[in-house]
Amino acid sequence: MREEFVEAVLAVVELVPPGSVLAYGDVAELLGAGGPRQVGSVMARYSGDVGWWRVLKASGAAPEAHEERALRHYLEEGTPLRGEPHRGPWRVDIARARWVPTDDELDAVEAIAEALERSLHRSRGGAAELSDSDGGMEP
Repeated sequence: MREEFVEAVLAVVELVPPGSVLAYGDVAELLGAGGPRQVGSVMARYSGDVGWWRVLKASGAAPEAHEERALRHYLEEGTPLRGEPHRGPWRVDIARARWVPTDDELDAVEAIAEALERSLHRSRGGAAELSDSDGGMEP
């Protein structure tokens, strides 16, 4: 996994405010690079210092094996949920909780994406490629 991509993913995740979420694919789309699998790989390996619970599957399912920890964060932050936690199946209501960046936040995301693109093109001579053990995707 390219260090530049890891840093860009984590920088975007740091912008997501409490109570809001993004799907893995949303992060890739904002960056204009990678895809859900690459973002998921970054989150699984490097997200300890950022709000990892704010990035999840498009279905609204919490990160696997971290459901209880994530639920504590969701409840603390007031993240919209579907179902009844502690009584049955639940998910994040991603339609209501999805982060919609303000103009200033979008400017920050665009700066991150542009820096990533410049870095990838500079280091690979214009043929940037992201990869992980699950198979890579060209941006």
